[in-house]
Order: sequence, then structure tokens, then C-alpha cells
Amino acid sequence: QVQLVESGGGLVQAGGSLRLSCAASGRTFSSYTMGWFRQAPGKEREFVALVTWNGGSINYADSVKGRFTISRDNAKNTVFLQMNSLEPEDTAVYYCGASLFYTARRWNEYSYWGQGTQVTVSS
Repeated sequence: QVQLVESGGGLVQAGGSLRLSCAASGRTFSSYTMGWFRQAPGKEREFVALVTWNGGSINYADSVKGRFTISRDNAKNTVFLQMNSLEPEDTAVYYCGASLFYTARRWNEYSYWGQGTQVTVSS
């Protein structure tokens, strides 16, 4: 079993930055691809970014490429999402997930999820 807990969300003005963290339990953290998804009211959960177990492959959604950076620290069982140049369209609940698939861009390819953290960007 893997437990994930997100933190770092909040209210920020457009153009600002936030850094999300996802803390994972267990010694098997390094075996998983870690991903970030987000879900806005009335919309489906959408892929944001992922990083593979060794950091060898990183994928971003086109909507966040160049603004967001995903990283992981396996020694600390933590994955991060640095979000810069935030826009009101980024407002959503952000979820951290763990997957056994190498490049998992679908939400149903993830075995474990955190509870989510709210990100609100004002104009």
C-alpha cells in the first residue's frame, strides 16, 4: 500500500507561483511513476505532468509546458510541482498519483491517489 498526501495549495494572484508537494509512504516510492492531475468544477480530471521512477522521462500537458516543473526526491519520498506564471485557468484541485506504468497519462493508470489540494488563481 502507498499513501500520498498533497500540500502547498492556496490562493495566488495571476502571474504568481506555488510549489506543491506530495509526500509518499513506504520504501517502494522509487518504483513508481509519479504524476500530477487536476480537476476543475464541471470538468474531467486532466493530466498535468509526470516523472518516471529514475527521473529519466518527464511529460507535461501542453497547457502547462514552460510554466510548471515536476521533480522528485526519492530519498525523501516526495514529488514536487513548481508552478510559475499561474493563470486563472489553472484553478483546480490538484491530485498526486502513483503508477506502475512507465508513462501514465491516464488517471485510471494510477493505483494510488492523494486527497488533493486546492489551487485558486485570481485575476
